[in-house]
Amino acid sequence: MAVSLAARYPLALISVDSAQIYRGLDVGTAKPDKDLQARVPHGLIDVCEPSETFSVADYCAAAKVLIDKAHAEGRIPLLVGGSSFYFATLENGLGALPPADAEFRKKLTHKARVVGWGVLHQELDALDPASAARIEPHDAQRIQRALEINWLTGEPVPRRALGGDIGATMALTKIALAYTDRGALHRILDVRFKTMLDEGLVAEVEGLRGLPGVKKDSVAMRAVGYRQVWRYLDGDIDYSGMCAEAVAATRQLAKRQLTWLRHCGGMVWFSADQPRVSEVVATYAEVKLSPWLNN
Repeated sequence: MAVSLAARYPLALISVDSAQIYRGLDVGTAKPDKDLQARVPHGLIDVCEPSETFSVADYCAAAKVLIDKAHAEGRIPLLVGGSSFYFATLENGLGALPPADAEFRKKLTHKARVVGWGVLHQELDALDPASAARIEPHDAQRIQRALEINWLTGEPVPRRALGGDIGATMALTKIALAYTDRGALHRILDVRFKTMLDEGLVAEVEGLRGLPGVKKDSVAMRAVGYRQVWRYLDGDIDYSGMCAEAVAATRQLAKRQLTWLRHCGGMVWFSADQPRVSEVVATYAEVKLSPWLNN
């Protein structure tokens, strides 16, 4: 989808994937191949070694450099990928804020079930109008965190901490492509992992194991698929067990991603199994991009 849009509009593709940043993690991350990257460059792919640690703060700093570069060149950044934590942090910013309070969140969640998040958004507006103005009335995750910060600190949320970074300074269009049929999604994920095995995932992990500094607990090796293959190569599980565990972990990851997307404010949904979905999204994108394209 991203490549199709980049062929039609002046876009700059930036990967939002916590595993594709590592060199050598190709098959198991479904990384765009070299030919595709040569035709349509993707930022933040292959930026560090698998023995290194690349934090979310590192990602945000690098992504913002590429976003600014795209704007300077007259292009629109298109962020593509599956790491919801990376995107959420890039959108909302990092700040020196108090940690989550489990008891407060439990009470707030219970209250939301009774009165709804819209009412809690009104309460936030009374306490912290600036934060409420940046948060949509049904964005449960951000309403909860903003109220929590107000309650724990007795002060409004710092602008940089909650709505800072790109979420506060740029207009964002957020698109979610998702399969509405869970059974169909599971079948696709099963085939996806089998395809990775056919394309040499086990051999890829064998090669990574031989690199200096790459260990079982390396951040890169915690990625879904890689840790299960590593266990297989260690002899902890057999081949069928590796496949079963990897598929189950992939399904769990997809479920978490969908849950996050549902709670992410401002998301526009498209059904991935809809006929001609590419054309539908392209039409929507053109409408959203038209003010910029006409300038």
